[in-house]
Amino acid sequence: MTPLARTDHRFTVGFDLDLTLVDSRPGIRAAYEALVAATGTPIDVDLVIGRLGPPLKQELRNWFPEEDVERANAVYLAGYPEHGILPSPAMPGAREAVAAVRELGGRAIVVTAKNPRNARLHLEHLDIRADELVGDLWAEAKAVALREHGASVYVGDHVGDVRGAHTAGAVAVAVPTGPYGAAELRAEGADVVLEGGLAEFPAWLRAHRAGYAAESTVPRA
Repeated sequence: MTPLARTDHRFTVGFDLDLTLVDSRPGIRAAYEALVAATGTPIDVDLVIGRLGPPLKQELRNWFPEEDVERANAVYLAGYPEHGILPSPAMPGAREAVAAVRELGGRAIVVTAKNPRNARLHLEHLDIRADELVGDLWAEAKAVALREHGASVYVGDHVGDVRGAHTAGAVAVAVPTGPYGAAELRAEGADVVLEGGLAEFPAWLRAHRAGYAAESTVPRA
């Protein structure tokens, strides 16, 4: 992880990857199907796709005995560049959401539970231009990277992303493009739910930054 330079005072927005910036469901499906073919272990791939978010090893423990999890993890990760990248499109509004941060003078970082190599391949393939990428962090653990990079906003699709944002003291912006609907994300405590997905994010961010700027100019008694 690259520490945030102390001289860089730009505001920072963090984004989750899977089902926030990237619709990785087709690629993950293909990667799991390749894992089934390689190991002979039956996996209910539809069930897996319906609950994306937690770390890979956590899911693999539902299908493999503990002594085989590391091997299954290695097989899946090795095959992911071949099977997982090309089928996976950007989520609607993803490039524009990240670009909006930079257009307003901020930094956009991606903090994800995904393996960082494979996460970077997604970003490069889809031309999503984040300033930093941090992988292998899930739920509350994402706060480590969000704090280190000074993120004041974190955008994600999972209730774990809401918890991670709050643990870091960041505004939790949620999009109902993953396994949870708007009501569930609000119930978890999301500060903002963009029901139309990331397409609504640039307008929200402009209003949020305008409000922040106005508040910072109010004289203190």
